[in-house]
Order: sequence, then C-alpha cells, then structure tokens
Amino acid sequence: MVSALWLLLFVSLVLWLAYQRAGFVKATIVLGVLLVGYTIFGAGPIWWKAVLWALFTPQLLLNIRPLRRSLISRRFLRVYKRMLPSMSTTEREALEAGTVWWDGELFTGGPDWNKLLSAKAPVLTAEEQAFIDGPCDELCRMIDDWDITHRRADLPPEVFDFIKKKGFWAMIIPKKFGGLEFSAYAHSCVVVKIASRSATAASTIVVPNSLGPAELLLHYGSEEQKNHFLPRLARGDEIPCFGLTGPRVGSDAGSLPDTGIVCKGFYQGREITGIRLNFSKRYITLAPIATIIGLAFRLFDPEKLLGGVGTDYGITVALVPRNTPGITIGRRHLSLNNPFQNGPILGRDVFVPLDAVIGGTKMAGQGWRMLVEQLSVGRCISLPSIATGGAKGAVYSTGAYARIRRQFNMPIGRFEGVEAVIARMAARTYIMDAARSVTTGAIDGGEKPSVPAGILKYHITEFGRMIANDAMDVQGGKGIMLGPKNYLGRGYQAVPVSITVEGANILTRSLIIFGQGAVRCHPWVLKEMNAAKDPDHARGVRDFDSALFGHIGFTISNAVRSFFGAITLSRIVKSPIKGPTTRYYEHINRFSASFAFATDVAMLSLGGYLKKKETLSARLGDVLSSMYLASMVLKHYENQGRPEADLPLVEYACRQLLYQAQEQLHSFLRNFPVRWLATLMRVLIFPRGLTYSAPSDRLNPRISELVMNPGEARERLCQYIYRTLEPTNHLGLVQQAMEFAIAAEPIEKRIRVEGVKTGRVTALDLPGQIREAQAAGIISEAEAAQLREYDRKVMDIINVDDFDPRELVAGSTYEIQLDGGSTRVA
Repeated sequence: MVSALWLLLFVSLVLWLAYQRAGFVKATIVLGVLLVGYTIFGAGPIWWKAVLWALFTPQLLLNIRPLRRSLISRRFLRVYKRMLPSMSTTEREALEAGTVWWDGELFTGGPDWNKLLSAKAPVLTAEEQAFIDGPCDELCRMIDDWDITHRRADLPPEVFDFIKKKGFWAMIIPKKFGGLEFSAYAHSCVVVKIASRSATAASTIVVPNSLGPAELLLHYGSEEQKNHFLPRLARGDEIPCFGLTGPRVGSDAGSLPDTGIVCKGFYQGREITGIRLNFSKRYITLAPIATIIGLAFRLFDPEKLLGGVGTDYGITVALVPRNTPGITIGRRHLSLNNPFQNGPILGRDVFVPLDAVIGGTKMAGQGWRMLVEQLSVGRCISLPSIATGGAKGAVYSTGAYARIRRQFNMPIGRFEGVEAVIARMAARTYIMDAARSVTTGAIDGGEKPSVPAGILKYHITEFGRMIANDAMDVQGGKGIMLGPKNYLGRGYQAVPVSITVEGANILTRSLIIFGQGAVRCHPWVLKEMNAAKDPDHARGVRDFDSALFGHIGFTISNAVRSFFGAITLSRIVKSPIKGPTTRYYEHINRFSASFAFATDVAMLSLGGYLKKKETLSARLGDVLSSMYLASMVLKHYENQGRPEADLPLVEYACRQLLYQAQEQLHSFLRNFPVRWLATLMRVLIFPRGLTYSAPSDRLNPRISELVMNPGEARERLCQYIYRTLEPTNHLGLVQQAMEFAIAAEPIEKRIRVEGVKTGRVTALDLPGQIREAQAAGIISEAEAAQLREYDRKVMDIINVDDFDPRELVAGSTYEIQLDGGSTRVA
C-alpha cells in the first residue's frame, strides 16, 4: 500500500512537472530528490526500488550534455537533415518575413494572455477622426455606384480629382513628404467606410496604400528616390501601380519569367549601364491610368557589369515611368462589373538606368524579401477592410430590411429561420471587425504579423462571401434586381475579387497559414532547422541538441496539458479574466495545448511529407485561425469596455470558432495517415470525446433583435459605415424606414385588432386599411398621415428598378418619355 502511494506520488509529480514546464534539469533534480527519499525512508522491496532507479537513470544521464550529444543528438541530426523538406530561397525569405506576435503564443500550448490584453486599444487621433467625418463622408456623398458600375464603368473625373486632392492615396506617406501619415487602424477605418458605399472606389484607394511603390520606397528606397517620388505620389502628380502577376505566373511569384538584363544602352541620348526589361503583366490595378510602374522581374548580369560574383541576382524591384519607350499599357480588365481601373502591362526591350532599382544596385536581387516583408502589413489592411466594410453594410441593411419587410402579418426577421441567418451574419461581422481592429492596432504597435495576415486574408474574405450570400437570401428579389435602388448586387459580385487577389484563398489556407506558422511561430522548429543548416558542424550539433531536448520537453508538456485540459473540460486552466467570458479563455488555452501537441506529432512523424499533405496542413491552419480569431474577439470586447449588450455576439462568435477548432482537430485525426499515432493523439486530445458544442439557438433571437432595432449595439457593430441620411444613400434610407416601422407598429396593431378582426376594416392593402380605419375612427388623421409616410418610405425601399430595354445597353445615351410629358436621360 505504501509503495503504491509512493508510486502515485511519483507519477503525479512527473505529470505536474510536465504540466508546469519545469524544465529538464529542474525535473531531474526534483524527481531525484524524491527517489532518494523513497529509497531511504520508503517501504517496499529492494527490487521495486531498483526498478525505479533503472527508469530514472536514463533521465539522469541525459543531463550530461556531452554524452547526450554524442549518443543521441549527433545521430538524430543526420536523420533530421534527411527529413527536412526542401526549401527554396523564396520560401525561406517568406518564412522569415514579418514578426511573430499572438500567433506565436498560440503555438506554445499556454499563451501569455497579458501580452495580448495589455496592448493598447486602437484609437483614432482627432485628425484621423476629422478626416473620416469630413473628406471621407464627402467622397461617399459624391459616389453613385450605379452610375460608376453600369453607365460609366469608371469613377467620374471629379471623384478621381477629389481622391488625389484630399490625400486618399497618401495615407501611408509621412507628413514630411506631404502625406497624411495615418495609423494602420485609421487607414483601415477609412477603407471600411468607403467599402460600405462602393467596392470600386475602395479598391481604387487601397492599392497605392498597400504593397506598391510608396510602401517599398518608404522602407527600401534611397533618399534621392524618396525625395523625388513620395511628394509627387502624395499630391497625386504620380499615379502608381505595381506589376507582379503575369499570364504564366500567379501565386507562384517566385517563378517570374519577366527578365531584366544588365547591359550598356542609350538612355535620354547618352550611353549608360542600365537594365533591359522584357515583361508581361496582368491584373494590375490602376495600370490603365498609372504614370509610374513598380515592376518585379528577375535580374541577370551576364557581363558582370555590377561587379558581383554571380550572374543571376534573383527577383528585383524597380520604378519605371509609364512613358518609357517599349512600354504598352493594354486595354482594361473588367472585374465582375466592379470597374476599378485594372489591366495588363507589356514591356519589350524597355531600357532603364540602374537607379530605377528601388534602393539602388545594393538592393538588386532583394525584391522577393522586400515584397514578402511588406505584404504582411498590407494583407492585414486592404482586403480585410474592404470585406469588413461590405459585411457591415450588408448587416446594417439586412437587419433593417428584415424589420420593415412583412409577411404573414409579421416582420420577416421574426421568423426563426431568418433569425438564425441574421444572427450568424452579425456574429461573423463581429469576428471580422475584431480581427481587423485588433490586428491593425498591433501593426501600429510595431508588429508585422505575417501569419495573422494570411489568417485575415483568408477568413475575413471568406466570412465576407458568406455574409453576402446570407444578405441575398434574406432580402431576396431586392438583392437580385440590379439598378439604382439595389444596394447589395455589386458588393455581391465583388466578393470573388477579394477571394482571388493577394494570394488565392485555397493556396492561403492549404499552404501558407500553417506552413508558415509551423516554422515561424513554433518556439523550437526554426532553431532546429537553423542548427541543421549551420556550416559549423560542432556549433550546429550543440544548438541542435539544445533545441531538440527543449522540443521534446515542450511536446510532453503539451500532451499532458491537452489531456488534463480535455478531461476537466478546461477547468484546470487559469483564465486572465473573471466574468462571462472566462470560459472562452480557458478553452482557447486547452485547444492551444492540443494544437501544439498535434503539430509536433505531425511534423515529427511525417517530416517533409507534411508539406505535401495540404489537407492536413489546412485543417491545422483552421485550428490556429479559429484560436486566433477567438482571441481577437475577446480582446475587442475588452477594448470596447465590455458592453453587456454585445455578450450574445461574443458568445456566438467564440462558440462557433472554438467548435470549428474542435471539428477540424477531429477531422485531422480521422485523416492522419499514421493510424496508431492518430489513436494516441485522440486519447490525449479527446479523452472524453467531442465535448464542445456549437452556438445555441437561444442566441439567435437575442442577436437578431440587436440588429433589427436602433441602438448602441447595432451602431457599434456597424461603426464607420456610411449611413448618413440623404436621398442617394440606401443605408441611411433603410435605417429611417426601420425607425418609421417601429413607430408605426402600435398603430398597425390597433388597425388589425379593432378593425380587421372586427370586420370594420376590410381592405387588403395598407393604404386602403389606413383610409377605412380613419373613417371608422380607429386612428386619427395625424396617425393616418404617419402611416402613409411610413408606407411610402417602406415601399420606396422594397420596390426594385425596371428598365426600358435600351437602358440596359451600357453607355447608351437617349431620352425616354415618361408619364406627364417629362423625360429622363439614360
């Protein structure tokens, strides 16, 4: 009995040390002291004590590092080198780009919440807020999206002039160069507002502020280049575009076939050493109107005129004026009826001086590194902000429409099926806004979060697609029939654009999120890889030994954490917050340990083969993404002051995300090729089975009521959209109609109860009912007038456009005779 107790104590201590990550040396000391005590004072047969010492001795010997390196690490290093997947220079540069932020904490199995919660909440400066309330509102007021997308297939000249004059293309340019120098958060909020009005205008604005000439110049340009180009870009004297994608190369940008040859040639009448470019690019936003082209190409120096050792310098980036001989700007692309300026660029024997290279010749061959380093910031802002703006507008309009549109004598938003759709739309929008705002806040704090950039790019644009579909389902024919009254159709058409550009979503999910995160964010993997590739063999073995045994302890600890987190339903885990969100912090910690453990087992057992198992990588990426997005939801809730009204949104969002994490882990285990390891992992990850549930139906009416009624929660969720009440702004008009509908509900109810049910009112339509109810004395004249105004506003929203057949021919101009002798120009 005493021996059993000592054994139980021994095992418990082992598990506790593993859970607490005591470290290899500390664990050995503690266990050694316990074993010595048991040997001297404990009861039990000598053979049992000998067995325990036999089990403990290998751990003791492993603390002798020279012996450990000789017997284990040196030999395993040879095996590890064979397991490592091949990695090109471009892949390595992509992996090393940016910084590791909260994504790194989620790989630890025990995230330090203080790192996230202590970060400052993003706020706008007075200047930034004034810009959003002033020029941004004014630009939205100038936009007529039907005119842009159907009649002109372009922004009007006055809109382009306003964009340039007010600095919309200069948000990232410092003030000393004439720019606005906005924070990443302000930049994002501007895009959200414009995207809620017009996807075409938003796309036109984001490109000069994202990956392109201005950002590359800021970080890598020479002082001469900065002083020349940045003021001109800030004023709009130069319109930039950036050419990367071509007909033969899309997502595999590292295989660019476009070339630049260093050679002698004539430039502006004199012979110089320069670069002769040949390239073919497509899908280039602003290309048709650009005056300066940022160009990515592969640089070769066959005559070694640059003085280097090799001839293939690799991907290089240069700035080339549009009017340089040999450049042809092609005709325009049309992106699903969202006619932002976009088109191909062709270059044949285009000769430019060496100083066209951004940063000069010292940056020759550094183009890929430049691009991936800066892409991590741009991908967190541009497309996520456009998608969030569209989603906010869709939720704002759908909530109001579901209140004013009545069927079977009740608002359609009160039907359970519609409630469920509105609830998931609102919760997904909350996730999108949380991820956007918290991540841009991190950028303003100095981070360049490369892995979160992939998470936001994929998941926020996918959520945008889901919300667009749901809005169409709820609003039905109103969303389908295009015309000036339609406020959903063009946004719905624009969704695939965000899905496709800046890295196709399928590629981002299956290769980038986990593939980059597993190496970049893991606390030990990159150290092991660097040690394996160290040309100094002795140092490599030493570093590999340290990383390997740190990794082993890390994996064991996460296995223990995963098991006990699951067996106790995460109640053993500490939460940094006490209150209604406590359990979500605990569950994220539990899933973090399970995810880290599964990741280590997969990488250890599959090695380089894991790189080819894209569906497994995608599922692990989904788990990481779900934890990251849930963390953003919790931080966003804290940033906003924990408004109690938003708790249903927080609960739905966190439950849906953590349920997704559970299901993707389950799917990963079902499809893991090494079945005995899959079984072992399942025991340690799901010892009680799948215990986490999706959001309850009880949340649906609570959330739908938040967005179907005016109030702070609705306004907070849809903050920064353009909702000003004016004749051409549908979001303002549908909000007004909703407010009229709510005010009219008691009067309508009186008509039904006192009129329709008693037979005093027999009309079938509302105008007839109003007339009969007033005549019967059921409602007053003032109430009748109120109802007529309400009905007029509601029907103006519900009605859709119809056209003379000739009007549907884009660009046609003619007069149509209307009733009463008036004419309309189309």
